[in-house]
Amino acid sequence: CRRDATLGDARTPEGYRAHFRLLRDGLRQWMAGTVSPEGMPEYTDFVHGVSSVLEHVRTHHQDQKVLIVSSGGPISTAIGHVLGLSPDATIDLNMRIRNSAVSEFQFNLKRHHLLTYNTLPHLDSADFSGWETYA
Repeated sequence: CRRDATLGDARTPEGYRAHFRLLRDGLRQWMAGTVSPEGMPEYTDFVHGVSSVLEHVRTHHQDQKVLIVSSGGPISTAIGHVLGLSPDATIDLNMRIRNSAVSEFQFNLKRHHLLTYNTLPHLDSADFSGWETYA
């Protein structure tokens, strides 16, 4: 665990909160177009990429099951897009996604529907108690 003068000790509650405050602020600025992190697309291009994948699945895979594996950013962006959420609500979703969580969509010819969000059916057994983790 590293120590940063700006964040303090990340092992402390204060350092942990400082890290996620900075992350939220950075995401807000990126989504607003205020900053462009090096190596990252513009937020509008990022949303377009995520929504294009959803559209491809909807138009080319009717009556099929499709598995898409990704990280919290694209997952929360997909959910935010489908539900028409604000940037802040999308960030909130992103901050709550658990590692290895499953979110499911249903789709028809007209649109996508969110069926489940952030579930851990593969960890429901008592044998996996305590295995739930976040970012």
